[in-house]
Amino acid sequence: MHTEKVTEHIVSWLKNYATSAGVKGFVVGVSGGIDSAVTSTLCAKTGLDVLCLEMPIHQAASHVTRAQEHISYLEKNFKNVKSIRTDLTPVFESFKTEVIADANQATVDMALANTRARLRMTTLYYYAGLYKLLVAGTGNKVEDFGVGFYTKYGDGGVDLSPIADLLKSEVYELGNYLKVPESIMTAAPSDGLFGDARSDEDQIGASYPELEWAMKMDDLGKTESDFTDREQVVFKIYKRFNNANKHKMVAIPICKIPEGIL
Repeated sequence: MHTEKVTEHIVSWLKNYATSAGVKGFVVGVSGGIDSAVTSTLCAKTGLDVLCLEMPIHQAASHVTRAQEHISYLEKNFKNVKSIRTDLTPVFESFKTEVIADANQATVDMALANTRARLRMTTLYYYAGLYKLLVAGTGNKVEDFGVGFYTKYGDGGVDLSPIADLLKSEVYELGNYLKVPESIMTAAPSDGLFGDARSDEDQIGASYPELEWAMKMDDLGKTESDFTDREQVVFKIYKRFNNANKHKMVAIPICKIPEGIL
């Protein structure tokens, strides 16, 4: 990948889109992970206003530290970058007292994890409306179009997606080129939705390099029977997530009413 050319292309695309939309810039949720670090840096390079939001909800200390380190780096190197820390923990806790949790604990935990993402989305759009900004998504190609590893109307609720055509490995390449802090480059990818340090691989059962391989094999029309051992396991994991999360990757189904009965 030609990292310099890809960077220039994305930065130009972001700037042109924002200018055409008549907005002042972008708001990005910075989590301490590689995707949000690369996205926020690309937005910063446009020269337009960039608001970095830190939105902890019982966040693991390591995630908070990395997010703050990256935001400090951006504010030091880009005059157009500002940041706000909005602690959503009290909001989340208040929400929990008002809802019914009459399901098994694993189901409740997953519903609450998705609620965290949706509270953050709401916060991003609050500030976007306040300062006339666009919400920049941080999803990569594997997450958005491979395994659907994001929350519908949570981190999936954005105005534009600058890195959604890049595989995770390519995001890391850009991160290295953009001088993203080493602590972020070496950290295990994590969605941070459970308040602990569990990684994406812990949840999915496969690493991003493995998922990238499976995504390529699926695009080639391969099936489970084409593989054995670990490759077969990984391919099955990929297909399971891809099938289960297909509803996130396609347009919302609309019930079309026949002309004769309208």
